[in-house]
Amino acid sequence: MSESDTTEIVVPATAESETIADLVRRMIAQLGEDPNREGLRRTPERFEKALRYLTSGYRQDPEKILNNAMFSVGYDEMVVVKDIEVYSLCEHHLLPFFGKCHVAYLPNKKVVGLSKIARLVNMYARRLQIQERLTNQIATTIQEQLRPQGVGVIIEARHLCMVMRGVEKQNSAAITSAMLGEFRDNKQTRDEFLSLVHRTQ
Repeated sequence: MSESDTTEIVVPATAESETIADLVRRMIAQLGEDPNREGLRRTPERFEKALRYLTSGYRQDPEKILNNAMFSVGYDEMVVVKDIEVYSLCEHHLLPFFGKCHVAYLPNKKVVGLSKIARLVNMYARRLQIQERLTNQIATTIQEQLRPQGVGVIIEARHLCMVMRGVEKQNSAAITSAMLGEFRDNKQTRDEFLSLVHRTQ
């Protein structure tokens, strides 16, 4: 075991009793505002409630999401769920990024309920994320749980850390993909997926 594996994280004693709302109240004061004025008085509690919801994916289990809706079938053609709305928080600035996720897989004697794929996307999106990891987590989980012939995931998103700050490029978007199994090895499969994703009707 390396030294870094045994290093303990020291939490200040005062932090144990502090809530997220308490920290936000102090942060508002540090920004030069009065946390007790009418418009901000309940903001810390509202922020804590919103943040807990936006990070609720940490308290969900991908196995439970998928395993309760798997079905044995003889279908082996591509299954595509496209335009799944994605809302997440960038782990670098805690600012939102949002867009659409497209998921496809080639069944191997099993399929999963279509709504469960959207729930899986939501679960990983509701964590502090980077888009690249989010894309890989969705693909890897489907591959591990469903054991299909292949999985493809594409996410197209706009990041407020680029739009509101930094380079301030309002029309910029990031596209990430993860291709596993047949989607990585077979160009025809990959091209079919891309064609279906970009079809307008």
